[in-house]
Amino acid sequence: MIPISKPMLGKEEELALKRVLYSRALAQGEEVKKFEDNFSKYIGTKFAVATNSGTSALHTTLLSLGIGPKDEVITTPFSFIATANSVLATGAKPVFVDIDEDTFNIDPQKIEQKITGRTKALLIVHLFGQPCDMKKIMEICEDRDLILIEDACQAHGAEFSGEKVGSFGTGCFSFYPTKNITTGEGGMITTDDEEIAEKARRIRNHGQARAYVHDILGYNYRMTDLAAAIGLCQLRKLDMFNSKRIKNAQFLTREIEKIDGLITPCVASNVKHVFHQYTVRVTEDFGMPRDELKKRLGERGVDARVYYSIPIHKQPLYQKLGYRDDLPISEKVANEVLSLPVHPSLTKGDLKKIVEAIK
Repeated sequence: MIPISKPMLGKEEELALKRVLYSRALAQGEEVKKFEDNFSKYIGTKFAVATNSGTSALHTTLLSLGIGPKDEVITTPFSFIATANSVLATGAKPVFVDIDEDTFNIDPQKIEQKITGRTKALLIVHLFGQPCDMKKIMEICEDRDLILIEDACQAHGAEFSGEKVGSFGTGCFSFYPTKNITTGEGGMITTDDEEIAEKARRIRNHGQARAYVHDILGYNYRMTDLAAAIGLCQLRKLDMFNSKRIKNAQFLTREIEKIDGLITPCVASNVKHVFHQYTVRVTEDFGMPRDELKKRLGERGVDARVYYSIPIHKQPLYQKLGYRDDLPISEKVANEVLSLPVHPSLTKGDLKKIVEAIK
């Protein structure tokens, strides 16, 4: 079976882990600090704050920016549920804006109509590794005095107009095993604001200003030195990993883009799409339902997956909370999307097998 994802870990990661293990300094320490410094340089921000997951990075960021009860945060309904749940966890209300049908990202043309007097922030998602339209997003945030938060959990190294995502607002990244780089579990916050970075550091460490002095409510969101040691190795390989993902995506598109009823991924102009997922749309013209295609690919040794079959506003939790949004593009796309393997460990033979299975 060709897996949908496969973490690429080698001798470098093994040696780094052994070094930390033998040091006996396993919790947050010097390795985390090095990882933060190197990651902020890579993204192009002044500061980076490591956490134990992408979700905790999102939650910590929202709290650091003062998001709380009575606030509204505009976001996308087509993402992993952690995006909106992080807003709920602060006591604020997620407000959903429908997506662009081609890029799967939030549609900037529809944002203004959802802004109210309670809107405090815009939480965008660079879904599947494709950057949002940051020119329009930045204009909206500046015109309406909104805080900008970038969920870049699937977009390590992606760029808009030559600038890396996570550097436009406050960025949040995940290092879950399926991501473009991994630490096993882990997250990162990127910012140019020293005050926000300092508050995030306190929130991730039980609200401590200094040892055993707690002046705000915080959590145990710390990254371990073990995870950071892996992250440092992975970060050095990120551009190479992304280059392979992009080449794999280009091969798949060339081979299957002319198949009736199959819509290959759109790459917006002026962006670097890093293909966390290679996601096609299976329309009625294909000749069989999306889920039947998924089943048949599995029978032929290709692990295809659906991300995400239920938009967030349609999830049982949000239905219980009273969400009744009319978001037709998200609902349409959720019934069509299918992700194919695109990870950097794929061989030429793997890629040909994927293509032949689809044909």
